[in-house]
Amino acid sequence: MTDEMLEKAQNNAKQSGRIKNVEFRKGDIERGVPIVDSTADVVISNCVINLTYDKVAAFKEIYRILRSNGRMVISDLVTSKEVDSVNSDDWCSCIDGALTKANYIESIKKAGFNNIETLQETPYIEKGDRKITSMIIKAVK
Repeated sequence: MTDEMLEKAQNNAKQSGRIKNVEFRKGDIERGVPIVDSTADVVISNCVINLTYDKVAAFKEIYRILRSNGRMVISDLVTSKEVDSVNSDDWCSCIDGALTKANYIESIKKAGFNNIETLQETPYIEKGDRKITSMIIKAVK
């Protein structure tokens, strides 16, 4: 998240007049989110985990900040086949950082989550011999 994105989110929440129980904070999902352990009820993310190099570390950080029985709902891309070498354009569009669905779910399990549930799967694009799927997944601490 850039400073500009953070400012825009804060301004949008303020201008809506309805959103009063939300905070926006800048942090690094792999190395530390500026939130005390076990304080968040919910973590949501839209196609961000695929931009991380260490998905398990990202999910562990989410797990750390969630309260007991807290949940995460993540929208991200999964692939039918992971790549051996990364193309920077495809990485930035979340394609080359995509894991297979099985590896994505395994990363969530390694972080300690339970009750992992796929809420939605939608075909996104085909890239060569790979099928990229948009997935929404929920898990509970």
